[in-house]
Amino acid sequence: MFKALLLNKEPQFSAQVSMIDEKILASTDVEVEVEYSTLNFKDGLAITNKGPVVRLWPMIAGIDGAGKVLHSHHADWKTGDRFIHNGWGAGETHLGCLAQRAHLKSEWLVKLPSHFNTRQAMAIGTAGYTAMLCIMALEKAGLKPHQGEIVVTGATGGVGSIAIALLAQLGYQVVAVTGKLSEESYLKSLGATRVIDRQKFSEPGKAVQKELWAGAVDTAGSSTLANICAQMQYGATVAACGLAQGADLPLTVMPFILRGVQLLGIDSVMAPLAKRQEAWQRLSTDLNLDLLESMIQEITLEQVPEYAFSLMQGKVTGRVVVKI
Repeated sequence: MFKALLLNKEPQFSAQVSMIDEKILASTDVEVEVEYSTLNFKDGLAITNKGPVVRLWPMIAGIDGAGKVLHSHHADWKTGDRFIHNGWGAGETHLGCLAQRAHLKSEWLVKLPSHFNTRQAMAIGTAGYTAMLCIMALEKAGLKPHQGEIVVTGATGGVGSIAIALLAQLGYQVVAVTGKLSEESYLKSLGATRVIDRQKFSEPGKAVQKELWAGAVDTAGSSTLANICAQMQYGATVAACGLAQGADLPLTVMPFILRGVQLLGIDSVMAPLAKRQEAWQRLSTDLNLDLLESMIQEITLEQVPEYAFSLMQGKVTGRVVVKI
């Protein structure tokens, strides 16, 4: 038996910590002990039943986990190895990692970089790994620090916070967009040079606006992303990875055909292993761990449902680490 956050929909939806028989876990080639997990936006949607995330019921929540291997039937993994898991349908179609035990596939796992412990890895989690994927995509598109300001939306969230810290560490001028202007000192401590009220972006705007940004990391979608695209410099690139404002995108083709703006979609869930490994290696060298520590709230497994509601209400700043 092991402890886990179990989601049920019969007779009505519930999310509660329960003792689970290990027989419920699928047969995979790696069995692990989860030491830490985290709380991402997708976890929040699932645990509060605010979005159609879960496809299999009952479901153990948690798309992220880090810990040690207990048993392995794969040559790349041995008992005692430290792992990171992000995405791959955990908490959606495969029993997740907000649990003391998990059965995972070897091809889903990344070796824990020696620079991190498992707590730090989950402070980064899918949010920070996604932020790194965004930055890698912007760099591949040709972005350089001297080209101008980089705008980051959803700045106090997990992706936004880590994106700001990474970009500032890499020498970029970062402008943070947030609805929490009370957190200006927090955002500037991460490296933001300016903080802008998200209200300026959240309403529909002109199809083409003043050229402002050399690059962008967007977690909001909807009108915010449309306005960001309309404000990009000629030939600049936007990395879009979220839908905190909405899944719609009310824009025109004008920024793309008049200014050559590029809009790149960033997926972290099914990204190939080589890209994951590159992202985690970059995180181990490019992320200031003291800044990471300043973002962390650590909670217990039993506190997760409460924090999930706070996350969905926009009341959580930075990263939530769950000690299993």
